[in-house]
Amino acid sequence: MRLLLYIAYTIVTLTRTMNLKLTNFSTIIIVNKNQEQTQAIRIKTKHLKRMKHYIASAICLVIALVGTIIYLNSRNSEHELEKQQLLTQIAQLKGKLPVALAASATATANANTASSYIQSIQGKLEKINDYLRKRGLKGFSTKSVGGDDKTETSKLTDNEKYSLYDDYLSRLLNSVAFTPMGYPRISSITSMFGYRSNPFDSGNAELHPGIDFKGATGDPVHVTADGKVFFTGWKGGYGNCIIVQHKNDFQTLYGHLSHINVQEGQSVSTGDVIGKVGSTGRSTGSHLHYEVRKNGKPINPIKFLTLNN
Repeated sequence: MRLLLYIAYTIVTLTRTMNLKLTNFSTIIIVNKNQEQTQAIRIKTKHLKRMKHYIASAICLVIALVGTIIYLNSRNSEHELEKQQLLTQIAQLKGKLPVALAASATATANANTASSYIQSIQGKLEKINDYLRKRGLKGFSTKSVGGDDKTETSKLTDNEKYSLYDDYLSRLLNSVAFTPMGYPRISSITSMFGYRSNPFDSGNAELHPGIDFKGATGDPVHVTADGKVFFTGWKGGYGNCIIVQHKNDFQTLYGHLSHINVQEGQSVSTGDVIGKVGSTGRSTGSHLHYEVRKNGKPINPIKFLTLNN
């Protein structure tokens, strides 16, 4: 129902009787458009006078609410913009992540490669020590692998340096493995390489092409390098004899044996027992005759009994 508000002010006559003070009132009459029904409301006149203040306060409140709504909407827009910027940055970082992972994987692969070089070097050094121990030689320390030399010899990368070390040690390992080194049996030497008086004819001198090791019949004889058995059997004054062919044009000969444990063509490894000490052939007693030959010519085996030579 649409109401028309008619406000009529009825000023009540102020009377003072018996020093009593009456309150001023105003009457507001509300009628509908058909003027069939009315409703009167009495309020204090002072409230009507203050109406403009009430309206001003309401307007201020509305303005404050509208301002608050506008501010909150503005902050929400800023937050939304920041959110979009963060999402964009996240997307960019995700795009860069594979590159970073690839770089990290490359660094890890390089570290693993360097580590594998070190492990390879360590393994070769241990193998060399094993060869030396089998020949009765003292091994060497494998601590501080990579060297302690602080002088700048080149500007190679670590991997290049490790690779060079590995290549060098591979050649060293090959040389140690196939070069006759050490003792075919651990015992004292009874006769050296070179010219000596003939034990069967003291009036004449003869070339002794090897060295003799003291031993009792049946003592084990060890091969001094990896190789292949070239000859087994009786060989003149050597008696029962074994000749082993090694790489680098080396041969080793083991003479006066009482027993031969290997066959021609058989591969042997450093330290293998290939025969037993005896006194066969041109011999004055049980001992091992040992020769080292280079290109078929005997050379002094003393040079191969220690690393210092």
